[in-house]
Amino acid sequence: MKPVYFEEGKLRLIDQTKLPTEFIVYSYTDYREIAKAIVDMIVRGAPAIGVTAGYGVYFGALEYQNEPKDVFYVKMKEVCELLASTRPTAVNLFWAIKRMEDVMAANADKEPAELVAILKQEADAICAEDIQMCRDMGKHGAELIHEGDTLLTHCNAGALATADYGTALGVIRAAHEAGKNISVYADETRPFLQGARLTAYELQTDGIPVTLITDNMAGWMMKLGKIDGVIVGADRIAANGDVANKIGTYSVSVLAKAHGIPMYVAAPTSTIDFEMQSGDEIVIEQRDCREISHIGGVQVAPDGVNMENPAFDVTPHQNVTAIITEKGVVYPPYDLNIPKLKE
Repeated sequence: MKPVYFEEGKLRLIDQTKLPTEFIVYSYTDYREIAKAIVDMIVRGAPAIGVTAGYGVYFGALEYQNEPKDVFYVKMKEVCELLASTRPTAVNLFWAIKRMEDVMAANADKEPAELVAILKQEADAICAEDIQMCRDMGKHGAELIHEGDTLLTHCNAGALATADYGTALGVIRAAHEAGKNISVYADETRPFLQGARLTAYELQTDGIPVTLITDNMAGWMMKLGKIDGVIVGADRIAANGDVANKIGTYSVSVLAKAHGIPMYVAAPTSTIDFEMQSGDEIVIEQRDCREISHIGGVQVAPDGVNMENPAFDVTPHQNVTAIITEKGVVYPPYDLNIPKLKE
């Protein structure tokens, strides 16, 4: 289940706004349309956004390859700025764009037409590395999952949020593939319903037992002893271990801590912002409030009511039991152990 991949000269994206009732794949060759697909959440999930942005830069270079070198670099700056403006919270977006910019800087002596092939190689590398990182993350995280565990997850951190396999769901997949008898509770994840539409769909497709609940049922399920652990993904992790993830994750972390349940975060090192000292610095994306007032195009709120729609919240590091990365499992104190991942 690859939400983003390159095929026959085109970038293919699964329309995640239509799942699970419709499976539609769009094709892109225009970086502007790729940027719009990120904004409109045709593609979503921090790692998948990063992969998509990498290919967006490549298609920009392809479009401007016949321009004089000075014009080419001006245009490429505009391409990168447009892609970077799409989603402010997910650090993988900026990480992937910087990698592409670094490639251009390192090959500034080459003509634009020569750069195109090099940028394509880098975009392919970003995609392939993401897949491998998720596989490695899954192996490390699966060791934390016990036979018979029932796990709660929030939002979608599966194959659909990456180039393939997934972060949090990658850990669950790896444990399942290792023969562990596990099951999952999936929060529906209002307002965009990624848990209901995407996580339940992925797990059901893979034959992993899944039970869908509304977001406000999680605490009660913990109280009843039905949850053994929580595992979520991340869109940005600060150097001190504070974690930005889909709105509602903070609430889940508070509930898990109150019930003595471990809270795991699975994310590649590309999601860690080593320069950001704490979650207080993370910019939280504000989205269209129509996502709250309407469900499936049907209005459920009164006209004129005040609304707020932050897409993410920040879970303090004190609520995080461990962070699972492709390099291994990181435990507190995070301010000392996270920087080691750069080595």
